[in-house]
Amino acid sequence: MEPVQGESKRDCWTVAFGNAYTQEERVVCAGYDNGDIKLFDLKTMSLRWETNIKNGVCSVEFDRKDVNMNKLVATSLEGKFHVFDMRTQHPTKGFASVSEKAHKSTIWQVRHLPQNRDIFMTSGGAGSLHLWKYEYPAQRSKKDSEGAEMGVAGSVSLLQNVTLSTQPISSLDWSPDKKGLCVCGAFDQTVRVLIVTKLNKV
Repeated sequence: MEPVQGESKRDCWTVAFGNAYTQEERVVCAGYDNGDIKLFDLKTMSLRWETNIKNGVCSVEFDRKDVNMNKLVATSLEGKFHVFDMRTQHPTKGFASVSEKAHKSTIWQVRHLPQNRDIFMTSGGAGSLHLWKYEYPAQRSKKDSEGAEMGVAGSVSLLQNVTLSTQPISSLDWSPDKKGLCVCGAFDQTVRVLIVTKLNKV
């Protein structure tokens, strides 16, 4: 999957599968160095949607891969992340989104909690982890002046944060079995195993 002849080729920094709710349906989301986010439909082998967040895209992840597209989080080079509501695509405006300035440095990675897809963790270039919760709006879609359905973005709140290192935390993953158990790797040559408690109370 590459640009057509004559289009400039950008560096692709991150990819993620999603929308795999049947054997046939699949999408790949790709984030690029210039801030482009592109959604490719593997069933039709076509570009389904694209946008630009004006900053290099370091990490993209759907809240769950194996369900009808629900939410997508994209993190950027300058400490901001964007949450897109992927349920309703407007013909011209695309997907509704909310953005948050999370870290004072690059957000290297985002990972959703397997047991609760509305909770996710971001890892930063200053050695910190931030735990977030996404709140849905009262209505996830509305009609515009021409009667077309458009999405409504929710809100994001910070649950907790911790600084673990003076170096960037470049890699992060949750345990699929033990709720709250996670592991991260940093540029200080250290792998840390962490436990996040009280997740059943948020």
